[in-house]
Amino acid sequence: MDKHVSHRPCDDETAPDPMEGVADLLDRIAGASLAQWTMGIAPESLMAAYADWAVHFMRSPGRSLLLSAKGARKAQRLGDYATRALGGGGKAERCIAPLAHDHRFDDAAWDTWPYGLWQQSFLLTQQWVDAAVRDCPGVSPHHEAILRFGLRQMLDLVSPANFAATNPVVQQRMLETGGKCLADGAKLWAEDWQRLVRREASDTGEDFEVGRNMAVTPGKVVFRNELIELIQYAPTTERVRAEPILIVPAWIMKYYILDLSPENSMIRYLVDQGFTVFTISWRNPGPEMRDTGMEDYRRDGVMRAMDAVSAITGAEHIHACGYCLGGTLLAIAAAAMARDGNNRLASVTLLAAQTDFTEPGEIGLFIDDAQVRYLENLMWQQGYLDSRQMGGAFEMLRSADLIWSRGVQEYLMGKRASANDMMAWNADGTRMPYAMHSQYLRRLFLENALARERYVAGGATVAMTDITAPLYVVGTEADHVAPWRSVWKIHTLTDGEIRFVLTNRGHNAGVVSPPGEDRRHYRVLDRPEDENHHDPDAWLAIAALTSGSWWTDWSEWLLAHSGQSVPAREPGNAKAGYPALDDAPGRYVLER
Repeated sequence: MDKHVSHRPCDDETAPDPMEGVADLLDRIAGASLAQWTMGIAPESLMAAYADWAVHFMRSPGRSLLLSAKGARKAQRLGDYATRALGGGGKAERCIAPLAHDHRFDDAAWDTWPYGLWQQSFLLTQQWVDAAVRDCPGVSPHHEAILRFGLRQMLDLVSPANFAATNPVVQQRMLETGGKCLADGAKLWAEDWQRLVRREASDTGEDFEVGRNMAVTPGKVVFRNELIELIQYAPTTERVRAEPILIVPAWIMKYYILDLSPENSMIRYLVDQGFTVFTISWRNPGPEMRDTGMEDYRRDGVMRAMDAVSAITGAEHIHACGYCLGGTLLAIAAAAMARDGNNRLASVTLLAAQTDFTEPGEIGLFIDDAQVRYLENLMWQQGYLDSRQMGGAFEMLRSADLIWSRGVQEYLMGKRASANDMMAWNADGTRMPYAMHSQYLRRLFLENALARERYVAGGATVAMTDITAPLYVVGTEADHVAPWRSVWKIHTLTDGEIRFVLTNRGHNAGVVSPPGEDRRHYRVLDRPEDENHHDPDAWLAIAALTSGSWWTDWSEWLLAHSGQSVPAREPGNAKAGYPALDDAPGRYVLER
């Protein structure tokens, strides 16, 4: 009798390996642990950048010879400076000037002997090191940028400005205070260290407080869900424009950057110009919101707020304004609305907001596959990205000013910088959910999906070309978060009407630009619908330069795109199902 025996394969290659989950878990734990110590910066990205440069440099004997010659010339310039200084009583004209943004050596004491020799030697070395890694044939631009950044951090660490023994300004302060400044600095350092250990916010004094003298424009919370509070502001004019304004701030920051102290409040300014103003106040997420993604922010944030604004005011059209990451989200929402035939938008204003991420600026140093994986591991462990972990990366982009100069001022000279409303707001950090931030970095920064018409919102892809509402777009000259040339790229994504404004100062100070402040200016140029655009440099050459605040230009533009006036609207509409819930600024903005 034949016996048929069935044999089970020893190894089924199609079945999932149970060890894969264990391996992924171990990898994530290891990555998260290391990321805690490196501020989310991936060491492998730094090593890859160095290896790329080193390999190409070693096979470039001509470049080695060129750098040797540069080094010899710089040594000669330094020797000539030293000779002139010794012959001139310790002073001489500098042979190299600091970069325009570097103010560490502005004090005249730095031009006396031997401090002048030290700062000139440092600046020449800094210039030579940068030249050594710049434009090396074959090195990828991203690796070159990372290496230049890393070397800059190393050099900034040993700057003569950082040490009492080599800083004449610190030594003068020591003489004036009898050395007490060092004791005061040690006390400030101890206070900051304790706050760091306790994970407390930076000390900005008691002069600024949300609800007392910041975020005090009168209004009511008129809607709340698990993600947002919607605030409607009380009118200050008898009549208002028919179209309300909805502001979409970034959830990387608290909304009151646009409602600081009354004299610096954009929201108060708009209300006083006769607009009905609403703003979203985002919830500060904790671990329970780890799976909240970009689509949740669009659907339950922007679109839910827009529905409430329409129901409360009865307006057919809305002016929508998005700032930073909120502007990018608003652009996605506007494209999805246009795709679906939703024409509620009277206009779209984007403040320092990118829609094309091919040139994201220096922040791109922290965004490649390895870096994003590192951050994902960190967020996977916590459920969110903490504001301190984000802030550290931004500070390193301007380490000379934000880290070392501040450290010298506080810890060596014993003087805490005077607080202002912007500093108080900046210290009031927020978190970002794991899913959302991962999607944001991968889909927008790494894949540039929005500009390539591959971004999915509401179940289908969106295209910026579908937006027909007029656009008012603001870039800032000194923006290291959303460089203005990157913001300008919206000209290439849509054929609609664009009024592009370039204002002075940076990402925050350029946007918060109340009328009446000194040294404010902006450039502006319209591109009519379906008209060819200029490249950024050509735009800069022909755009009209105007003194003052761009807020006045924006207000006039909004008025020109608005209908007739209607009686002023008080916050809330109980009949429409939106009663006033709480006084502004609400609950979510107070969450820590």
